[in-house]
Amino acid sequence: MKRIFCLLLLYTFLYKCDAQTVWQNKRCAVVLTYDDAIAQQLDNAIPVLDSLQLKATFYLTGYFAKDRLNDWKKVGAKGYELGNHTLYHPCNGGKGREWVKPDYDLRQYTVQRMVDETRMTNVFLHTLDGKTKRTFAYTCGDMKIADTSFIEQMKDDFVAARAVRNEMHTIDKVDLYNVDCYMVNNNTAEQMIQWVKKAEATNSLLVILFHGVGGGNSLNIQVSEHSKFLHYLKQREKHIWIATMLAAAEHIAQYNKQKTQ
Repeated sequence: MKRIFCLLLLYTFLYKCDAQTVWQNKRCAVVLTYDDAIAQQLDNAIPVLDSLQLKATFYLTGYFAKDRLNDWKKVGAKGYELGNHTLYHPCNGGKGREWVKPDYDLRQYTVQRMVDETRMTNVFLHTLDGKTKRTFAYTCGDMKIADTSFIEQMKDDFVAARAVRNEMHTIDKVDLYNVDCYMVNNNTAEQMIQWVKKAEATNSLLVILFHGVGGGNSLNIQVSEHSKFLHYLKQREKHIWIATMLAAAEHIAQYNKQKTQ
């Protein structure tokens, strides 16, 4: 009985040690993502990220980014990831989504149209940063045209795809083409800090989704709360791997490959 108890203790110790080394020898991974190419992200988020030397992923919608192309090009040159958030931001329309324009209602799309527009966005992004490896973020969290998952035809185009669902997972449970995230909707810094503490406690991947930063979208966060949260992450940088979505996804893919060998 004593031997079994000792083996259990050893297993628990080894498991905990392994769990705390999978994220670049840190307790968890945190990925900061910003959607829709909103001007306030350039004006209010980038300066704080720059000052703290933190990297993030900006999911650009081509049509929305066109008004400040030079600024987004500079963002890419600084080492931030420019991710694909489609050309026109199509979403399923209907009840509760009256703001969706008929021309960009996914219910009117074919899979081929979605694939073509998304691949065209990769071409657009390449003109900004010259890169070929890319991750994708589903618009409105919508993943299908009718009953068909359109990402299936584009898995060779993307390393990963981010969804919209308030969940976090350990490295072995992450679905790279359905990566969960916590969406910010007028949350406080303290509320977001609790997400990070949970990620540390469970050795998980925490992806955070911002839209408006001090305006620009109803899914907003106050500038002061955003800054306070980023400063907290910087203070915990010794224990937290703060990565772009691309870096985290490539790391997860490599981990899974090694596990199967």
